[in-house]
Amino acid sequence: MKAGIIGGTGRMGRLFVPVFEQGGYDVVVSGRSTELTNRDIAEQCDLVIVSVPIHDTVRVIDEITPLLSKDQLLCDLTSLKVRPVEAMLRSKAEVIGLHPMFGPTVHSLRHQTIIVCPARCNDTALHDLLAIFRQQEAECTITTPEAHDRMMAVVQGLTHFVTLCMADSLRRLGIGIGKTEAFTSPVYQIELSLMGRLLSQDAALYADILQQNPFVPEVLSACRSSAGDLCAIVESQDPDAFYQFFEQNSRHLGDYCKKGQDMTDALIECMVNR
Repeated sequence: MKAGIIGGTGRMGRLFVPVFEQGGYDVVVSGRSTELTNRDIAEQCDLVIVSVPIHDTVRVIDEITPLLSKDQLLCDLTSLKVRPVEAMLRSKAEVIGLHPMFGPTVHSLRHQTIIVCPARCNDTALHDLLAIFRQQEAECTITTPEAHDRMMAVVQGLTHFVTLCMADSLRRLGIGIGKTEAFTSPVYQIELSLMGRLLSQDAALYADILQQNPFVPEVLSACRSSAGDLCAIVESQDPDAFYQFFEQNSRHLGDYCKKGQDMTDALIECMVNR
């Protein structure tokens, strides 16, 4: 069996080459610097995987869909699923959308989550694909493309939005990061690390995640409302209002409050003892 990764010379594509090799595939890749073309991949491979930036994904899929047959399996590794899956379904191939919930810097798939969106496939194709990931101890979550994108508006969209807002607030205040380090707390260090991690990466990726997911505006509207309410409570200096705001959110998180406490305690312990 042969698998081809379009965009396989990129960091995420390279990460999945050994994954599919260990799954029993002969893996080939195409990219800007390869002699092998996207067309070659589409015409030669049993499994075709598209691993290109979000804003290029549908265009690349549209290029290869006329070349595919019903005997092939077409997948993508994109952070959004509705539009890529719609594009893949215009082919004759079986279709499964994939979203690795991790970056290309991980050392293995162990305990990492992969979202799987079976759109048009037989049970054997889905089982065999899941077996490749589970063989390497990945956690697979099966869902629909729309449910995926709605959840990503929170898991990625809201998270990255808040992180960018914190970074921009420091810039607007004219506060140098170096000056804050003498006053730092463990929680601030964690927040600062998240800002640094995000801002050290490709801006285009985060632009696509925030701007191309149609469910992000609804999430950001809720975020703006929350920020406005909390700001008003802080400015009112009313401790009862703050307590009520705090408690209703504590109740909503429920048992996860204790889990979050334990996880951050362990992280802080690692930071102190490094």
